[in-house]
Amino acid sequence: YGTGQSTIDGILRGTNILFAGKNVVIAGYGDCGKGVSLRAKGMGSNVIVTEVNYFRALQAKLDGFRVMPMKEAAKIGDIFITVTGDKNVIKTEHMKLMKDNAIVANSGHFDAEIDYTGLKKTAKKVREIRPLVEEFTLENGKRIIALANCRLVNLGLAEGHPSEVMSTSFCGQALSCEYLAKNRGKLPIKVIKLPEELDNEIAKLQLDALGVKIDDLDEEQKNYL
Repeated sequence: YGTGQSTIDGILRGTNILFAGKNVVIAGYGDCGKGVSLRAKGMGSNVIVTEVNYFRALQAKLDGFRVMPMKEAAKIGDIFITVTGDKNVIKTEHMKLMKDNAIVANSGHFDAEIDYTGLKKTAKKVREIRPLVEEFTLENGKRIIALANCRLVNLGLAEGHPSEVMSTSFCGQALSCEYLAKNRGKLPIKVIKLPEELDNEIAKLQLDALGVKIDDLDEEQKNYL
């Protein structure tokens, strides 16, 4: 939810482009990709998802989005957003296929997801339209608009996650530290997932802060389960 909102915010601040009616290509359909897709859809965009994982690709398809390889999406997309955590998700070969004035932005990792270095090397002309909004003219005459030097657009051109999202993240970190301290010497040497009861406790605290109440199971229901 945080990445979805702040990514759109960054792109809007940088370009003020209309999302309605645009083909928005989102690389990656994990938690961040789902959030960006939901927000882009809510603004009237035609969302296209690219994936390498069959399960997540199926989720995207059943959520109502078009799913295709990046080489196909590159030809029809207006706005491209990478949220994968991997590198070179959008390569220079993809950017050469894009429409004139296609926008590329990254919100999933450091500056590795879009081949920004390759884009600078292959461009015959570079123009800074406004701070952190660059126009690269390729040899074929088409222009690519790159945002925030292809670093995190939601931080470069916006203000990152809303405070409510960060509060749940920091709550998780604090309770994780407490869990480790209380279980010192009892845990295996590996990455440990935060216990479900702590996730539920964080959600309860956030719901309390939002003034939201939910139902409780009665004893008969608990026994039945």
